[in-house]
Amino acid sequence: MKMVNKEGPSAPTSPPTPVPRVAVVVFILKGKSVLLGRRRSSVGNSTFALPGGHLEFGESFEDCAAREVREETGLEVGKVELLTVTNNVFLEEPKKCHYVTIFMRAVFGANEAEQVPQNLEPEKCDGWEWYAWSHLPNPLFGPLERMVKGGFDPFPV
Repeated sequence: MKMVNKEGPSAPTSPPTPVPRVAVVVFILKGKSVLLGRRRSSVGNSTFALPGGHLEFGESFEDCAAREVREETGLEVGKVELLTVTNNVFLEEPKKCHYVTIFMRAVFGANEAEQVPQNLEPEKCDGWEWYAWSHLPNPLFGPLERMVKGGFDPFPV
C-alpha cells in the first residue's frame, strides 16, 4: 500500500491570513495649524495624512511618535501624548489591510522657531506643509477624514 502525503508539494497553498498592524500617527501642532503630507503609498495614495508609521516591537507609543516624526520630517518634538485610537479596515484599496491607528499629539520643544519640516522620505511623501485646521486640504487620508468629519479637534482646550 502506497502512502500519499496530502500536504506535499502538490498541495494547493493559500495566501497567509492578513493580520492587523499598529500604526502611530502624530498631530504636530503649530498655532492652529497641523503638519500634513501627501502620501505616496499603495494605501491612501495622493491623500493628505499626518506623519507616522509602524509601531516597532517593544516600542512605546510616545517613542514611536517621536521616532517617526524625526525620520520623516527631521523635526524634534517635545511632549507627546495619546489622543485616541481608531480601527481601520481598508477593503477598497489595491492592497487590503487592517490597521489599529494610535493618534498622538506632539508639541515642539524650546527650539520651535528654528525647525522646518524636511521631506526625508520622498518615496513615501510628496512633502510636508502646515495647514490651518479650519482650511484642511483635500482629499484627506480616510482615518483622518472620518475624524475631521466627526468633529474631532486635536487642539488642547
